[in-house]
Amino acid sequence: MSEKVKPKAFLMQGCATLIICFLTSLTGFVFAWPSYTFQIYLSNETYLEAPISTSQMSMLGSIINVGALLGTPLTVYMADKLGRKYSAMLVGLPYVITWALISVTRSYYVVLFSLGLSGLSAAGQSISSIYISEICQDSIRGSLTSSVNYGYLIGLLISYTMGGYMSYYSILYAHLALSILYIIMLIPLKESPCYLLKIGKEKEARDSIAFYRRVDVDSKEVEGEIKSLRVQLDLNSDIIIEDSTTNHVPETVNEHQETFIKFEPRPVKKKISSWQFLNSIFKEAIPSMRPNTCAILLVVDYLMASLVGASTLDKLGRKNLMTITSFIAGIFTILIGTQLHMHWAPYWFTAVIIYLHSFIFNLGVAQVPLVLAAEVFLPEVRALGNSIALAFLWITNWIVVSTFFPLVEFIGLGQTFYIFSVICFIGSVYSHLCLPETKGLSADAIQLLFIKKERNSNLKV
Repeated sequence: MSEKVKPKAFLMQGCATLIICFLTSLTGFVFAWPSYTFQIYLSNETYLEAPISTSQMSMLGSIINVGALLGTPLTVYMADKLGRKYSAMLVGLPYVITWALISVTRSYYVVLFSLGLSGLSAAGQSISSIYISEICQDSIRGSLTSSVNYGYLIGLLISYTMGGYMSYYSILYAHLALSILYIIMLIPLKESPCYLLKIGKEKEARDSIAFYRRVDVDSKEVEGEIKSLRVQLDLNSDIIIEDSTTNHVPETVNEHQETFIKFEPRPVKKKISSWQFLNSIFKEAIPSMRPNTCAILLVVDYLMASLVGASTLDKLGRKNLMTITSFIAGIFTILIGTQLHMHWAPYWFTAVIIYLHSFIFNLGVAQVPLVLAAEVFLPEVRALGNSIALAFLWITNWIVVSTFFPLVEFIGLGQTFYIFSVICFIGSVYSHLCLPETKGLSADAIQLLFIKKERNSNLKV
């Protein structure tokens, strides 16, 4: 059965997770900020040298994705060379520089450069996911790793709230102060034990395990975790699949260790933002309500769904949650499309469907891929694999932002949502047929799920 987590260990790992995932809250700040600042920059009351054009404002919203995409390879290098902790601290620095520059400049191009620079910090989300997944115990890994999703939503909510009640410079100073606070809060945390063992620092790895699990460094729990990490790192043993004729797949870590592997000594190896165009949707769908108010309510809706999803992720499993929410999201997307296309229901119904779709989407579809990317790769390639997955996120974000308005102009707003619904259904089918269940399994146990599928395919051939 899944390992039990002691209350003190859960509290320690939970607090560490909140600190690490605060980087994604800072990402929420920088993505929300342009959407409520553009009216100031476009007006004669602008804080820049002169009012800017709408195309220049669109560039401010999209440049963050470009910076994040370019910064993704850098995060791979940092995570493997500097470690998870120091990399997490380093990727927070561009946010500090961004808000410091914007708060003292009146040049549009300096603001543009600053937001592009912030993309380097946004790319650091992969480091946050890896760091959290490596300090948390398997039975709560999914719930805590998903914090990178609701951390981002909390950042959006805080920034939107600031935008409605605080002055331009007060918001900039608040974002700057919180960015500095993030780096400071990381200082007391210990490095990932997996990374420490990977670079040969076993003593420090034991100290890290004891720190996050709140046990003595000489305890059996620490020794057992060290052995488990050695299996993942392939330092002193090979994983040998024994039962090649059975279709049985391990469901727990203990079963995996007892039935599927044996240890053989061998030599050690050398060692425009989406929130901007969302306002246009609300403007047509709910003309009686201010678009910015609708966006704030949507963030609250997202946050509630994310918290519910995080609490059920380790109970329902990744595969079921992904499959079901993708299918239901596809249905709601069709309803939104037909309503925007044919206006067959009152405006309030449009709002209800949008919020229901958003809740279901963020319940599973939005956070399961982030959790999977952080847990399915072995430590040797975890940083690279996670960063590649995140790079596809930035690429698809850019594609959606770049193609949304052209699609609306070419085929219509409702018809554009029909395309989105097809993508949802494809995702649901793929999840049902191809996605393995990784709930409660260690990284080495997860590898057997993919090996088993490959073996079965070869046997059929």
